[in-house]
Amino acid sequence: MPRVLLVLPSGTYKAPDFMAAARAVGVEVVVASDRRQALAGTLGDRALTLRLHDPEDAAERIVRHAERAPLNAIVAADDAGVLTAAHACARLGLRGNPPAAAARTRDKAAMRVALGAAGVAQPAYAVAEPGADVAALAAEVGLPCVVKPLALSASRGVIGANDPAAAARAAERVRAILGEAGCDPAAECLLVERYVPGPEVAVEGLLRAGRLEPLAVFDKPDPLEGPFFEETLFVTPSRLPPAVLDGVERATAAAAAALELREGPVHAELRISGDGRAFVLELAARTIGGLCARTLRFGLGASLEELVLRHALGLPLEGLRREPAAAGVMMLPIPRAGVLEQVRGTERALAVPGIAGLELSINRGRPVRPLPEGDRYLGFLFARGERPDDIEHALRAAYVELEVRIVDQRATTSPATDDAALAAASGATA
Repeated sequence: MPRVLLVLPSGTYKAPDFMAAARAVGVEVVVASDRRQALAGTLGDRALTLRLHDPEDAAERIVRHAERAPLNAIVAADDAGVLTAAHACARLGLRGNPPAAAARTRDKAAMRVALGAAGVAQPAYAVAEPGADVAALAAEVGLPCVVKPLALSASRGVIGANDPAAAARAAERVRAILGEAGCDPAAECLLVERYVPGPEVAVEGLLRAGRLEPLAVFDKPDPLEGPFFEETLFVTPSRLPPAVLDGVERATAAAAAALELREGPVHAELRISGDGRAFVLELAARTIGGLCARTLRFGLGASLEELVLRHALGLPLEGLRREPAAAGVMMLPIPRAGVLEQVRGTERALAVPGIAGLELSINRGRPVRPLPEGDRYLGFLFARGERPDDIEHALRAAYVELEVRIVDQRATTSPATDDAALAAASGATA
């Protein structure tokens, strides 16, 4: 049986789906994480604890493990494991991306330099060194602008500004967020880039020997205009005109080539300007975030994670095309900071025609924070149907049925009247 090492950071949403994909493909799994697994004693040699913040050291530990028990593939579920996987694959001669290419996807400034050198359309930008005059840089780049950290993901720490003074305030807030994330805010560079108005899309693809195979293009129907950029709705297939979609796919392929990525999943975010041009905002060497991959189904019901594992192992992918049905997901936003007391209306939400599942990802009694400081979503609503318009309508209608109660302080409350529905919803999938 082939052996696959899955790099699953402790904060990932994706562990259950990748484990299920491994069972479907028929592989033995070695789990590597930044914290000791609860089942490490049972898993024995199939559990590794790595320092993912030190990719070369983590890769060395993987190599030593592989000397005892050879590996056939290494797959990173999330951004935090991408560099470790690239270094380990290079050391072991396994299918993967060059470490330098993977590093560019984890540093927004390095990404901008590579895209610019290749002539890929992207926002005008400037790198704010520690102590830089961010207000002056914002005026130079052009307003409105967006201030963001170089390494965080999922829109954390991304703040828009309409004038130079607001950009300077945004930079201070971003540095505070970096401090909370364990970085040295006084030593971190920031990215200041011009805001590109227009609809935003996400592209899911798979690189095979450097050639991009687009798997899906998602519309983001809710306008992302700032000052914060909390993503909510993703709907596929896209309703953009074919010529625009062709430009989106070509821009994604050009960006992947500019970063010198070669193998595996890519997830890209692009903006469509008023003249129909696709501007690359970011490109990651991983699958789509959260549980959003559950919207995608391929031939014989295969998941996106199954495709990723099959590709990493060199198994055939012929016939594994995305199903023609429309699908979508709503990442449930967190309306305010506090403590999640309960979520009501889950049964009503699940009863909306077209809704295929609901997963609540934060337990009752846990603290919650919205963007830009927060790094989690309340949960995920899934929908499936014949047309993208139907999907968008179903997701919006189901969200209206949910009643989210957040309190300012931890308090003892009586059990929610629909706890049974909550339990059922938390186990539902699209």
